Amino acid sequence: MPISVVINTYNAEKHLAKVLDAVKDFDEIVVCDMESTDDTIGIAKQYGCKIATFPKGNITIVEPARNFAIQQASNEWVLVVDADEIITPELRQYLYDIIKSPDCPTGIFISRLNMFLGRYSSKKSSNDYQLRFMKRDKVDWPHTIHSVPRIDGPVDKAPSKYKMLHLADETIYQIVNKANIYSDNEVVKKMHKNYGCWALFYRPLWRFFRTYIIKGEILRGKRGLIRAYMDANYQVYVVSKIIEKKLRSQDERK
Repeated sequence: MPISVVINTYNAEKHLAKVLDAVKDFDEIVVCDMESTDDTIGIAKQYGCKIATFPKGNITIVEPARNFAIQQASNEWVLVVDADEIITPELRQYLYDIIKSPDCPTGIFISRLNMFLGRYSSKKSSNDYQLRFMKRDKVDWPHTIHSVPRIDGPVDKAPSKYKMLHLADETIYQIVNKANIYSDNEVVKKMHKNYGCWALFYRPLWRFFRTYIIKGEILRGKRGLIRAYMDANYQVYVVSKIIEKKLRSQDERK
């Protein structure tokens, strides 16, 4: 059975050639571009990709373009890849093998190995499972940040030895800027939460403990400690912004 690779892009020239080279042996590559101003389209054309355009407008996240991108694929099975992720030959072979099975799930989570401050994180820490392989007509991707696609059918995880390699190696400055943007979008998704002072304490603390101890970042020295602090700070941003928005709304009603 053929598989289409779907890649959403916006100014993605930095890693795109490596990403496309890693998926060139799939049956189809669809690049859904959000009006890039760099050489993203030029690189995609060099690799013979099918190109679709999704108007960017004021959108700052990729999720609103996911469903449109997936529907541009010609094949039943779709692998969604970010423009800074490498698909290994072993993962490719696993996907082609699994879809031959009569009990193949409709969606498959794939483990992603992430980079932080110039090095890949520990394998335990990087069991960052992403739902990226699915049947094209069985998926609905919510338009909120970090949303998990809804799959009409059974979902399973690929063995953790089959990983995507995440090439993004952001500076602390970039991480903080992105956390500010992402947390703004996450407020929309979580405004129904009744967060208070207790959430400002336990959510960052739990995220720090989860990253530093449970995921094993404690074994990575300074890198691990900084990574745990960054994860904890993100929770501070989200909870604080939700509380801020509700307090301002209350003040306006007085």
